[in-house]
Amino acid sequence: MIASVRGRVAAFSPDGAVIEIGGVGLAVHCTPGTLAGLRVGADARLATSLVVREDSLTLYGFADDDERQLFELLQTASGVGPRLAQAVLAVLSPDTVRKAVASGDTATLIRVPGIGKKGAERLVLELRDRIGAPILSGPGDGVGGPAAPWVEQVRQGLVGLGWTASQADQAVASVAETIDGEVPSVPVLLRQAIRVLGRSR
Repeated sequence: MIASVRGRVAAFSPDGAVIEIGGVGLAVHCTPGTLAGLRVGADARLATSLVVREDSLTLYGFADDDERQLFELLQTASGVGPRLAQAVLAVLSPDTVRKAVASGDTATLIRVPGIGKKGAERLVLELRDRIGAPILSGPGDGVGGPAAPWVEQVRQGLVGLGWTASQADQAVASVAETIDGEVPSVPVLLRQAIRVLGRSR
């Protein structure tokens, strides 16, 4: 299994990017949120999952390992393939998915194109006991503090894109000050940090 790739972002397409590694360009299918954190010509790291079919090898890329793990878990549910699992993560953050499944919130799950009421109920039934608790906490739990999981993920993303550790720390601190209530997904936070550093795409 190809667990991750690191290399230069050579190109974008509507549903993915080409990551050049050792002279070889790998086509990686990505959600819009993941694509938003990439920049052509810059180095990037993507957590990846290789889906093997009789007639194809398809590499799916994610902003972090948590997204990849949830992508793979979603596919263990009946009727959920890689495209639908990716669609879930394109619409909902990993924590929103976990909260919805854990609480039986089918209304949130059916916001994903391709998931109807019965499909949402099946996701809840089959994954509730395995999906785990949300990683990012709510208000009052130090979501903007230095121990929040997103802090290191965003920091590493910025360093991977070419900024210094000091610049990354300053951007993360600025983004943390803007969080009030539910914490956005890591790709959204990374995008905000890039804007703080003045290099928004």
